[in-house]
Amino acid sequence: MAQNLTAEQTPLIADLSRPGPDAALQDVRVGVVTFPGTLDDRDAMRAVQLAGGTAVALWYADEDLQNVDAVILPGGFSYGDYLRAGAIARFAPLMDKILDAATSDAALPVLGICNGFQVLTESHLLPGSMIKNEQLKFLCRDQALRIENADTAWTARYERGQTIVVPLKNQDGQYVADQRTLDELEAENRVVFRYVDGNPNGSRNDIAGIANARGNVVGLMPHPEHAVEPGFGADFSGTGAVDMRHGTDGLDIFVSVLERLTR
Repeated sequence: MAQNLTAEQTPLIADLSRPGPDAALQDVRVGVVTFPGTLDDRDAMRAVQLAGGTAVALWYADEDLQNVDAVILPGGFSYGDYLRAGAIARFAPLMDKILDAATSDAALPVLGICNGFQVLTESHLLPGSMIKNEQLKFLCRDQALRIENADTAWTARYERGQTIVVPLKNQDGQYVADQRTLDELEAENRVVFRYVDGNPNGSRNDIAGIANARGNVVGLMPHPEHAVEPGFGADFSGTGAVDMRHGTDGLDIFVSVLERLTR
């Protein structure tokens, strides 16, 4: 008989070739929000666990952040992407709490992945907008990214200029903004991830991810949570050749925020 397990009860497959996560990271509570139509919430929670933190399920209709230390808005198609991708989810009761916490003196770290990035632009936590891919087709592929800013709460484990590979899957993935906004993002070093080896969706300036001015809020279109576990990751890595599905370049995004919050 099938058994429903909580995030804490879900077993993790051991990778004995790597050192285990720092036990101190377990005290960091990372909330993962589920909206109607969210697809990748369980994947994001597993990524937090593999990084060594404690994943906390958050429901869009609640108004309690459950004392979490950081929040992830995962990928999917919230509300079926009606109106615009992320446009309805932006008005979820929990988003008001996230917006207040992210802009407060505490500067709650927030990561928006794919649809989560779209929600962040709709809520104006990040500038610009997301529109249909240039080819007007859904894309699914491993994608190389260059780390342009390693000073955010979510990228501190990387080095500026480093290349990573994570899966990309989207339909409304073309980042657009007016020229003034683009110039500000570039001048203030707020482009965090940039597409390399080809722009998959026509995003302005090859932008794959950006941050707010304080660096606590980051949105990116590709999916780092799908490149965290050997055997279930990308087919490629920025560090060199890997076995099929053994690319885990996305894991350090989640480790970064845990280590930042334990400093």
